[in-house]
Amino acid sequence: MRSKKLAMLVILALLHLLYMNAPTSTLSDDKPPFKQSVPLPRTTGSMSTTSSSSSVSVVVSDQQEKEESDPLVPPPKATKSERISWFRRKLPELEILKSTTKSKRFHGRVLELYNKNCSAQFFMVWLSPAKSFGPREMLAVDTLFTTNPGACLVILSNSLDTPKGRTILKPLLDQGFNLVAVTLDIPFLVKNTPAEAWLKKLKSGKMDPGSIPLFMNLSDLTRLAVLYKYGGIYLDTDIIFLNSMTRLRNAIGAQSLHPKTKRWTRLNNAVMVFDLHHPLMREFLHEYSTTFDGNRWGYNSPYLVSRVISRLGHKPEYNLTIFPPDAFYPVNWLKIPSLFKKPATTREAKWVEKTVQEMNKGSYMIHLWNKVTRKMKIEEGSVMHKLISTHCTVCGNITESHT
Repeated sequence: MRSKKLAMLVILALLHLLYMNAPTSTLSDDKPPFKQSVPLPRTTGSMSTTSSSSSVSVVVSDQQEKEESDPLVPPPKATKSERISWFRRKLPELEILKSTTKSKRFHGRVLELYNKNCSAQFFMVWLSPAKSFGPREMLAVDTLFTTNPGACLVILSNSLDTPKGRTILKPLLDQGFNLVAVTLDIPFLVKNTPAEAWLKKLKSGKMDPGSIPLFMNLSDLTRLAVLYKYGGIYLDTDIIFLNSMTRLRNAIGAQSLHPKTKRWTRLNNAVMVFDLHHPLMREFLHEYSTTFDGNRWGYNSPYLVSRVISRLGHKPEYNLTIFPPDAFYPVNWLKIPSLFKKPATTREAKWVEKTVQEMNKGSYMIHLWNKVTRKMKIEEGSVMHKLISTHCTVCGNITESHT
């Protein structure tokens, strides 16, 4: 049994690497240029070339965490009919798809937090075990509040809405940050949205949940639904914040550009900012419900928002800002390891100082591409060490933050 689970782990990791190296989307080039209502100037940093999901870390976490996630991980190499049969057997134990006594408090607890005169409403989704919410994720929350004073953050997480979760978050709560982890209620979130029909079909046990772990696709659905229902800013957890986002409205970031036309070729859903009941968010939910494919990496996440905005994003009533890569994804996944290394020469030291200045001036955040950097040590004197040192409150020993 252990060897089978380890084999599945390797297969899922290889599939994700294939996805990360997939060619840029072949969307048409007749897209509108960037709407440059950007408070921060652009830098000359590298463009991103891959995409990410907020809970990908579970796939490569230790064996115990993997076993905790098994109810949402399909058997390897299963056929479509075998997956449907497996999922039908698993359905009774999938609390995450149900409204429970605890999850029905979701709406009230969100409103309770947002009644605290928040400067901005932030959301993160954590569908992994509580124990895997580690230093990397703590840095994301820490730098969020340091750069966005007065903000409120809801972490949608069944595992963190527990005594163990509260212990993990205690260093942040002790700082007085407006933070709460809330057991999510997916049936409530999708009610009266286009995704309600999708959830009903999934729970019927008649549809293929796909070969990709279901928690990844549920994370993509949850971020869309919560922004539609409440408005605000959704963020992945593998991010270091550098500047305030409280002035942003109805925005999404480009992950890559066409080398000649400089028009976006792929967007990313790791950062999204939308008003309450924004019509584009409803379009995202409709796309999710009607085109869902649980067998294709990224199809229901970055590729989804890219497809919809390619078709509809130019409509003036959407009032949409598409930020250039420097805003949210200033360094691509191939080059980001260099940000963790201390300079060995005078030339490298100058590069570190220049990079830190450019990012502080021209980026809202750094997306860390979790699959590449999660186990990397932050070396003292590196770009990451310098940025984190000036953008955190309770970060502790930074050089040990990711090991």
